[in-house]
Amino acid sequence: MPDYDVSAPLDTDYYGVFAEVPDADRAFWSRARTFAVETLDELSEAWDKAEYPLHLARRLGKLDLLTDGVVGPGLTPMSPLAAGLVNMEISRGDGSMGTVVAVQGGLALRSIAMFGSDEQKATWLVPLARAEKLGAFALTEPDHGSDSVALETTAHRDGDEWVINGEKKWIGNGSVGDVTVVWARDDDGNVRGFLVDQSLPGYHGETMLGKGSLRAVHQARITLTNVRIPLDAVLPGTHTFKDTAVVLFATRLGVAWSALGHATAVFEAALNYAQQRVQFGKSIAGFQIVQERLTLMLSELTSMQLHCIRLAELDAAGTLRPIQASLAKFHNTRAARSLASLARDMLGGNGILLENHVIRHLADIESIHTYEGTESIQSLLIGRDLTGVSAFH
Repeated sequence: MPDYDVSAPLDTDYYGVFAEVPDADRAFWSRARTFAVETLDELSEAWDKAEYPLHLARRLGKLDLLTDGVVGPGLTPMSPLAAGLVNMEISRGDGSMGTVVAVQGGLALRSIAMFGSDEQKATWLVPLARAEKLGAFALTEPDHGSDSVALETTAHRDGDEWVINGEKKWIGNGSVGDVTVVWARDDDGNVRGFLVDQSLPGYHGETMLGKGSLRAVHQARITLTNVRIPLDAVLPGTHTFKDTAVVLFATRLGVAWSALGHATAVFEAALNYAQQRVQFGKSIAGFQIVQERLTLMLSELTSMQLHCIRLAELDAAGTLRPIQASLAKFHNTRAARSLASLARDMLGGNGILLENHVIRHLADIESIHTYEGTESIQSLLIGRDLTGVSAFH
């Protein structure tokens, strides 16, 4: 048994920003909370062993928690606030499962819902939402991360087929899934999305080993060698990289919510620990420096909450600008890193034990700080919007 119980949710909400969450949204949140609490120990063990518990990913589907607010035939309506709360709560439990939501719903499901044909939607939306099938989103390449607009994977038309060649890297579900949305350049040089069955000859997804973050979900390095798919496997609504960017913009706010979940976990761990840990004959909660740090952490956490809830309101109203989501992602992942570092320090040596969870969150935050656009890229996007001058070179 752990020496301390630091994982109990405290529902920290100093400004009451979640006090008026509608019942329908709260129902999603409640299911996510139950999942996070019930699976915490199993996921911590899976993280330690670098194992991907696929049955838990499928359980998320059965709980109807994977759609990320995507709208489409057969999908349960989920408001932007509900989608955010699910992202937050699942990540408060474990970042690997938060990434499953981001990949399965935010990227793969969203790509098909936004750009797929009616037949593609009928085939894939509900099975992906229920995790009966697992999906991947293959954009990043070994030599193209932040500059993925320069991707080199090709889709050459050969009669009634497309022939796909190229490499992809860091692809969640890319070695254990069913379908991969592969972004490739057609014969005219346009970037389009293609639905590629992972069982096809020439598709090779190799699980990446040695990760120090998000260890309970598998990312893959994918090699596509003369993979042949039918002409109707292209997502007909995709024509340029701008379509890819639309999907990324739509999921960026989800990363801000995920960062909030991680930050909530580490703050509440620090607060729980401070109230249980005794040094120099008294609870460390009574020391001035501990109270100062907790206050600093609370101020950052509250700011993160305000970013998220305001942008969920804008999203629901249809007025959210992509650059606003960039600012939320920029602010929240930076703040989450800071809170995790403070929490780790406050727990002393206990802060590096997986049983206290803080070190796992600290490591996982490093991944969300990077994916969906690094801090540097978000800065350039925001800076361009502020000044009217592009610093991309």
